[in-house]
Amino acid sequence: MNRIDNLFAQKDGLLSIYFTAGYPQIDDTRRILLGLEKAGVDFVEIGMPFSDPLADGPVIQRASLDALNNGMCVKRLIDQLDGVRSEVQMPIILMGYINPVLHYGFEKFVSDIKACGVDGLIIPDLPWDEYLNTYKPLLDAANIRFIPLIAPQTPDERMRQIDQDAQGFIYMVASAGITGNIKTSEDYRTRYFERVRSLGLRNKRMIGFGVKDSAGFAHACRHASGAIIGTAFVRHVKEYGTDEKSIAQFISSIKGA
Repeated sequence: MNRIDNLFAQKDGLLSIYFTAGYPQIDDTRRILLGLEKAGVDFVEIGMPFSDPLADGPVIQRASLDALNNGMCVKRLIDQLDGVRSEVQMPIILMGYINPVLHYGFEKFVSDIKACGVDGLIIPDLPWDEYLNTYKPLLDAANIRFIPLIAPQTPDERMRQIDQDAQGFIYMVASAGITGNIKTSEDYRTRYFERVRSLGLRNKRMIGFGVKDSAGFAHACRHASGAIIGTAFVRHVKEYGTDEKSIAQFISSIKGA
């Protein structure tokens, strides 16, 4: 069974952390990954830096630019993940944009990340229908889950269509806008969460975009299987470092432990 499937079958109240590969320093990727595993994070999303990250807010945009300037690229990330499964048990998802993946070669990319033990893939600018028609067979053969995104403006019928073919989980964007930037009230987001719940979707859901602290995490856990935190963590490692103690303190502040 895919590690994502296994995790969601066992528990709720999940905490996922996003961080940018090669940031703050080029060799921080594996250090952060190991620190998050030790701190008890349920799964991670590793951002593949891109020069035009349209869905990301200024903090992650800056991190992507710095990582690119550090020399990070898809090939370097795959090299950094080589052998990681001897140390990391939690699911690993890669998140990025389609252009660098196509430049690398989609089939080779899938083969290489499978060899590293990657469990899932999020590509916000790859249309769902194009994924189904062109890329799904390759990912299915590699046992890699492609995670779709839905948002408050997504029509109910479209959500049902996505749910019908989705695997792993569905990423619920908490508000219109970019990562780390909440443009809607808590009441609006709650109505959106309840609307999605009322659809009776078969896939589990994680809430992201704008979740930054223990209160936001608890709110997300009341309406989905858990939350994804990115901007707040990227800001934290920039300010406080990537050592185990710093990472553990951040995770403790979210979980309330």
